[in-house]
Amino acid sequence: MAEEDTGVLPKILIIDDSRMVRASLIKQIRHRFQIREECDGEAGWETLLIDPAIRIVLTDLGMPKLDGFGLLERIRGSKVQRIQDLPVIIISGDEDDEARLRALDLGANDFVSKGAGCAEMTARLESLLDLTNTRRSLALSGMNPIIDPVSGLVTPAYLNHNGEQLLAQARRRQTAISVMVIEIDHYEQLLEWHSSRVAELIINKLAKIIASKMRREDTISQILGGRFAVLSPGTSMGGCCAFALRLQRAMERLVMTYREERIRITLSVGISGSETDSLQSVENLVEVATERAQYGVAAGGNRIINNAGEVDELMAESYGSRLVSIDHALLQLRIGAEEDILEHLPEVIATMMPLFNLLEEHLHLGIPLGRLDNFGRK
Repeated sequence: MAEEDTGVLPKILIIDDSRMVRASLIKQIRHRFQIREECDGEAGWETLLIDPAIRIVLTDLGMPKLDGFGLLERIRGSKVQRIQDLPVIIISGDEDDEARLRALDLGANDFVSKGAGCAEMTARLESLLDLTNTRRSLALSGMNPIIDPVSGLVTPAYLNHNGEQLLAQARRRQTAISVMVIEIDHYEQLLEWHSSRVAELIINKLAKIIASKMRREDTISQILGGRFAVLSPGTSMGGCCAFALRLQRAMERLVMTYREERIRITLSVGISGSETDSLQSVENLVEVATERAQYGVAAGGNRIINNAGEVDELMAESYGSRLVSIDHALLQLRIGAEEDILEHLPEVIATMMPLFNLLEEHLHLGIPLGRLDNFGRK
């Protein structure tokens, strides 16, 4: 039974060595969550051991005694399942990309800026909470992840079953859910040129690389030979494109050796998503992503294809550049620079969409979310 059904607010643990940061975060979310707070990673870890009611961890990275990286390692390496499975959001300051990637590799679920607004913070927390509630419901219903003994990944049947639950959740919250189909280029030729044993070793290596780069809430399954599907709730098209580019670069650096023979492989990735493709089921999303991956293979391989065509670095960067500063936009309005706002209105609306969704969900104002969303994509 979810906390909402019992009237008990879900509990969040905030860990930061700055009392001002903790106070600011608490002020933003205390209307929706119970709060526990600690000033360093060691104290936070001890709290996790003794308080089974904690549902999400919000932690800084730079802290005394035990920093956020060390805390993440302890959480993900814990032998206590409830601790190991806890969603962890990093309270982000001025960390560089290397620090962020390290946090993701250690199992962080998300990042939120120390200057994030109340609506954004609440939306991030509730989205993760919904995800963990869905997974807990699946476990209680007896539909636990069914692992394929060969690949070590979940079966396609579980991917589809779990995906339908997550897709329903995404529709309720009007958040994104995306599918990536990752295909080994010219897999049939690989089987012809080498033994099936070599193909098996390559597949196992690829599965480990993909799994190491995924978030904990993502689901991966081997759906056919050299083809994998990754289901990513709460991930936009831009996020999937960035992931696919990182994966391609990792594979380009990889050289496998079998009996003194050097083997290189490349990947084609097809991406579909609920925010870009009007599809009714996860099965449809997988089918469309598969078609796009196969198109990439046929076009020569080592390509990423989404609804807009082939993805390159510039296109991936363009997805990220759509977010603008709302504070800057308000300042422009105050000084009478409406024309500057109108020039960037699609980007402003795209940035504000989480707030519009939250307002409509709780206040039922009749906001035309579909029209705003479409305009924000221009």
